[in-house]
Amino acid sequence: VMQNFTRRELISAGGMGCFLPTSALAHKVKLPERFEPQLVNTKRGDWVKGDVHVVPDDFFLYVMLEDGMAIRYGVGVGRKGLYEPGEFTVARKAKWPWWRPTNAMIRREPRKYAKYKDGLKGGPNNPLGARALYLYDDKGRDTYLRIHGTNAPETIGSAVSNGCARLTNEHVKDLYERVEIGARVFLYPKVTTA
Repeated sequence: VMQNFTRRELISAGGMGCFLPTSALAHKVKLPERFEPQLVNTKRGDWVKGDVHVVPDDFFLYVMLEDGMAIRYGVGVGRKGLYEPGEFTVARKAKWPWWRPTNAMIRREPRKYAKYKDGLKGGPNNPLGARALYLYDDKGRDTYLRIHGTNAPETIGSAVSNGCARLTNEHVKDLYERVEIGARVFLYPKVTTA
């Protein structure tokens, strides 16, 4: 359910073409309504147009528009001990990306990940899903953190990943078109310990 907006906010948002057609973003798993993409007024003057903000305790990702307006998506985040807060830059984007588990993932769970040590081509069975945004640090190094789709949409709204933020494949396709190379990404610290 959208918040009450002023006439100016609705006209501004409508002019940017940011209302999301729900039929275009349908997926097989029924998410709670709060995790479906929504136009929201963050009332944050310090969140800049084009930036991405991930609030892990709420399981929300915001891509900023103008005047504090944002598209809010439901996400899954890294599980305890693997979520890494910080400020990053989107340095690369990929459609149906190739994936290889990190060496740390293989060491932590060899039964699950060792079979993918040579990588996995993009497609519906790939854990990165339909799209991926690659997060780099301020020195231009790949952090191996991603904002990506998932072939497990039932995990949206939970802390189960190896550190990345995940959206449904349908939602990440929409996000992918809205986020530019060079966009800043803010992964906020978890406040709760769950």
